[in-house]
Parts: sequence; C-alpha cells; structure tokens
Amino acid sequence: MTVEDRIRALPCWTGSIDIAPLPGGLSNANYLVKDAAGRHVVRLGQDYPFHHVFRENTASTLPAESRREHYGEMMTARAAHAAGFAPAVHYTGPGVMVTEYLGAKAYVAQDVRADLGRVAALLRGFHREMPGHVSGAGFMFWVFHVIRDYARTLEEGRSRKLGELPRLLTLADELERAQKLLPIVFGHNDLLPANIIDDGHRLWLIDFEYAGFNTAMFDLAGAASNAGMSDEESFAFLTAYFMKEPDPAIRRSHAAMQCASLLREAMWGMVSELYLDAPGVDYAAYADENLARLEAALENYRTKYGTRT
Repeated sequence: MTVEDRIRALPCWTGSIDIAPLPGGLSNANYLVKDAAGRHVVRLGQDYPFHHVFRENTASTLPAESRREHYGEMMTARAAHAAGFAPAVHYTGPGVMVTEYLGAKAYVAQDVRADLGRVAALLRGFHREMPGHVSGAGFMFWVFHVIRDYARTLEEGRSRKLGELPRLLTLADELERAQKLLPIVFGHNDLLPANIIDDGHRLWLIDFEYAGFNTAMFDLAGAASNAGMSDEESFAFLTAYFMKEPDPAIRRSHAAMQCASLLREAMWGMVSELYLDAPGVDYAAYADENLARLEAALENYRTKYGTRT
C-alpha cells in the first residue's frame, strides 16, 4: 500500500480528498489533505524506542467503557488542544494522526528572536496549564538521562562517533551540575523554531513527540539555542518568561542548558544515523552541524562561567 493509499483508506474523510506533502519532519512524514469538510494535516510516524518516542500507548485490552488514552504523542496532542495550545485532533490510529490545519506560518529562527515576549508567554502558559490536562502515567524528559541513554545506544550500534562519547558524557555531567533547582512543569522539549506557528492572531505549538515533565529550563534553553539567540536576547527572553530579571544562577543554568540542548540534538543525529533513513535527510551532517554549534556555545559558556562545579 502506498502512502497515498494509506491516507485515502482512513475512515475520517468527507467525500473525495486531495493530498499534498508538507515539508519538514526529520523522523515523520506530514501531508496536507483537503476534503469536503476542510483542510487537515496527516502525520505519519511510528514508535522509536531508541529516541524514547512513543506515538500512542492505549489500554486497548480493557473494556471500552474503561478504556482511555494514556501517555503518548497522541494523548499529549489532545491534551494540548484541550488546554488551548495546539490544533484539534480529528482522528488517530496506529502510526497516524489527523489534526486541524490552521493555515499558520511556521516560525524560523529570526521569527523567534523577533517575538521573544509572545514566545515566552506561550511557554509560560503551556508549562502552567498542561499538567491539568495530561493523563496516564507521567513521562519524565530529563535531557541528561537522554544523553546518557543515547551514549549506550551509540556504543551498542558501534557509532562512528564512538571515540567522542567519553568526552561528551563528561561534558554532560558538568552541565548537569550547573543546573539550578526549579519546579517541575510539563515541557514541550523539542522547541525547534518550526514547532512554533503563528496564525496571524496567536501562537500555537505542534509536534509533541518528546513532551513530558521537566523543568522549564530545557524549553527555555532549547528555544534560545535553536533560534541562535544572542546573550542579550536570551536575557530578554528569560526576563519575559519569569516576569523579572533572572538572577546569576538562572543565567548560568540557562547558558549551560543551551549547551546540553545542542549536545542532545547532536546525539539525536548520531542515533538517527544508525536507525533512521528518511528521504533527503542527512543525519550525519545534522549531527556534525550541532556538534560545531555546541563547541561555539561551550566556549561562550566557559568564558563566562569557567568549569567550576
């Protein structure tokens, strides 16, 4: 069955449909579908245990009256819509999710840097409101655990970067020790600029593969590092999020977490190089690009803060 045949076979359409691919997506495929009811986004993917990605985990063996959606990307997408942060979910099935098409602009790095106040407010609201809407067993995303687990996966897969792992793990320990204790929130945990979209009236979040309980710092650092914020922009961003100027410990923690975000992104590419094969995606180049960005961020961090613990 072709991808188009699979999409046409879904039971959620009204009348005939038109299908067009949507660009983007490093580990999934997205399509724009138009039917008599309007336009929809079809997201195709599968579980990637090596990335800690689980699209759906439903208690399907329970009686229908006892069944409910537990932790997974699909549950989180529904919860994010209920909380007012994401488009509506129209249909879910094994490896497929159909959502409302908002016709919104996907942000690029420059858009994030030009809109720090609104992005900060979006994240603050998401962090505060989402815990009241998610269900099932809680999923914890702690980037330093992810990095350590990626190292195990890379060792088992005999990655070409095997010789670099001891240095990267030592660096992760240093960055983890630099973190200031913060309350647990529910984070998006994958704040690439394109996962923030603007419909002309408000901002939305999409793509919840890595969403889970975390401290706010990883989202704040991920948004900053992925958008290439300067030190001045990062300070303004943190001030907008916390609604007051960040203290020195928060600023150091944020700078360290930006390095951790880039390290995790680089190791994501290394793992993907072993186990994924999306058309047109060069995972090795993606890993190397993020390693280069990590070195620049790390030099900036150590110039300001040294390597003290």
